[in-house]
Parts: sequence; structure tokens; C-alpha cells
Amino acid sequence: MSFRGFQKSVVRAPQTFKSRFNIGEQTKDAVYSDSERRFQELETETKKLHDESKKYFDAINGMLNHQIEFSKAMTEVYKPISGRMSDPDTLKIEGNPEGIRACEEYELVVKDLQDTLAPELDMIETRVIRPATELLDVIKAIRKTATKRDHKRIDYDRHRTTLKKLQDKKERSAKDEKALWKAEGDTETATQEFNYFNDLLGYFDLTRDIEEAFHAKRGDIQEQAEALSIVKFKTTGQRRPPKYGRPALEGPRTQGLLTAGPSSSSPSVPTTSKPLARIGYTPTGQASADSESQPPPPYSPGSPGLQAMAAAKGKPPPPKPKPSRFSAVPVAETVTALYDYDAQAEGDLSFRTGDVIEIITRTKNENEWWTGKLNGKQGQFPGNYVQTSS
Repeated sequence: MSFRGFQKSVVRAPQTFKSRFNIGEQTKDAVYSDSERRFQELETETKKLHDESKKYFDAINGMLNHQIEFSKAMTEVYKPISGRMSDPDTLKIEGNPEGIRACEEYELVVKDLQDTLAPELDMIETRVIRPATELLDVIKAIRKTATKRDHKRIDYDRHRTTLKKLQDKKERSAKDEKALWKAEGDTETATQEFNYFNDLLGYFDLTRDIEEAFHAKRGDIQEQAEALSIVKFKTTGQRRPPKYGRPALEGPRTQGLLTAGPSSSSPSVPTTSKPLARIGYTPTGQASADSESQPPPPYSPGSPGLQAMAAAKGKPPPPKPKPSRFSAVPVAETVTALYDYDAQAEGDLSFRTGDVIEIITRTKNENEWWTGKLNGKQGQFPGNYVQTSS
């Protein structure tokens, strides 16, 4: 014990004496007293089980080892005294071969018994002694906390008694007021410390019903789990078709790259050509038929295009046409349903395979929930259930 702990013990000594002999006002908790009594019984029985099991384990091992050493000692007794022989022809065996053989056989029997009992002894150690040791370590930690709780209870009763004496004084001096102010602070600190250690030991509330205690311990875990978006997905057990096919080796060729220019006598007429196709992915097994069936026209030297371009080189370019106002309404993005989906919660959008859904809001991640509209009804649906319409 440190010097500080010794000082605290001296300060608590009067209140400890009163608490032991039930003198004065004491803080009592019937539930805690009953739990402490049962905990004391558990500690005693666990220590007894650990000690007795350890003694039994050591006794069996000690007995077998003693028998092996005893057989070795008897073998040495039955063996003849070895020494230097002067004449090997005069050697006469004075030992007891039968006794030596019996000792060796007994040693083998004991070793075989030791090997047979080894798994059982190991089981006793792993299933009884070791768990009992771990439980004793836990009990030791709990006992340490319970001891601290008793010390804080004594401090709480001591400061509370001092505060009550000062409050009961009808005429208080300045010194008493100072002592009262100090006692109030000490009482408040002692109350907080006592409540902390008192609540720290109450892991289980045995006064409540088991279902009520279970729901209180569980909290809002169920609501948090149901709020996850992953639990709302519905799968059909089939492999998802690829969203994109095999990439095309070449994009479709454009036609009319070399066109005949306007003549010097004819007005400039803008020529229209086929727009350049977007280079991307094409479905699997399809080829770009347009690029092969309609090749660009061959270049001919007699074409008037280059001559007209050379003649019109010196003329100023015609004014650009006045841009027309954009009157077209932007086309809404749509997707096509790949699977059937039934609404799992309020606010979900149900659809069937092949339905075209208008996208309201979406994200770049297809594993998240998108918002769409179908048949005048708006709702959310999983993004991996649909495919972007081309």
C-alpha cells in the first residue's frame, strides 16, 4: 500500500468502524447486498474447483512419475554390483534376472498407463483448470472494482454526515460557512464517484423482465439495419446480362468526306453529309454494316470540286446564316427494366421486365437507388435492375 492509500485508510477508519458495527446512518442497497453475497459464493466455489482440480492433476502425474522412478530404482537393486573382473572365466551371475525383468515390465506398464491417461489429464487442464483460472482473473478484477465501490460508499457516507451536521447548525459562523461550502463540494464529488462505480458493476438489471431488458439493450439496432439500402435488393438467382457488349474494333465510317464544291456561277449551297457516328461499344456479334456496304466515293482527277475551290479562294466567304432559336425540348433520359421488381417499402417504384422508365434523378453508381417515373407514378428503384436506353 502506498503512503497516499495509507492516509485514505486512516481518514476512512472512523466511518469504516461505524459501517462495520452498523452505527449511524449508512447507505444500504438490498439488491447489491444480495448480488455481492452470491458473487462471494461464486468466488469461493470457483477457487475451490480450481485448487482441487489442480491438486488432482498434479497427484496423478506425480503418482505415475513416482512409480516409474520406483521401478528404475528396483532395477538398480536387482542388478549385480559391477566391477573389474580379474578372470572372466570365473564370472558368476549373482543378480536376479526375474526381478529385473519384472521391474522393466512394470515400468513399461506404468508408461503405457501414463500415455493412456495423458489425453484425459490434458482435457482436465484445458476444460477445468484453465477456464477456472481465467474466471478467477475476471473475479479478481470485479472484486477490485467492488472494493473501490465500498471505499467510495464510505467516503459518500462520511461527507454526507459532515454536511448534515453543518446544515443542522442553527447559528453558523464564517468558519462554519466555509466548512459548509467545502462539505457541499466534497459531497457532490463523492456522490458522482460513488454513482460511477455503483453503475459500473450493474451490467445486468435483474429487476426487469427479460424481454424488456433485451429490447432496452438492443436499442435501435433493428432500425439501423433496416435503413441500409442493401437489404432492399431483390435477386432472381440468375446471372446479370452484360450491360455493354464486346467493343467494336473500328467505328462506322462516314460518307461524303470529299464532296464536289460549288461552281463559280452557281450560288453557294451548303452540302449535307451523314453525321459522324459516335465511337463506342456495339452489341456482341454485330458488325458495322454501314461502313462496309456504303464505301466512300473514289477520288477522280476530273472532279470540278478542286477547281471550284481554287476559283472561289479569292472571294470573301458568304455571311453566316442567322442562328435559329432552339425550340426543341430536351429529351428525358430513359432506362429499360431488365428484371421484375416489386415495391419493398413505401416510396418504391414497381415495374416489369421491358418497361421503359423515365429517369428523374440518378447517380453514377448503378448499385445505388435511383428515382424514376412510370405510368405517372414516381418512386425509387435499384439502379442495377435497369439498363440505359440507347
